[in-house]
Amino acid sequence: MHPRNRDLLVLTKKASMDAKELELEIEFLNDLLYHVECLNHLSIANEIIDLNNYKIIRKQHIIKQKLMEKSLKPFVFICNKN
Repeated sequence: MHPRNRDLLVLTKKASMDAKELELEIEFLNDLLYHVECLNHLSIANEIIDLNNYKIIRKQHIIKQKLMEKSLKPFVFICNKN
């Protein structure tokens, strides 16, 4: 897996962390986020609310298509099901 450039804020209970411990923690977080940010998982966890057509789209293949578009139309929202 290739590490991504991302900004992470890591909060711990320890007052200070060794550089090696911090690097290990960031590696674990990157591994976790790699699996969660997969397109299949995003399409399961989200739905699209289209206020132009008054529809809520829950079909995974349509959600994948919308997520891959460079920009959404106005009043089309990606909403987490949680």
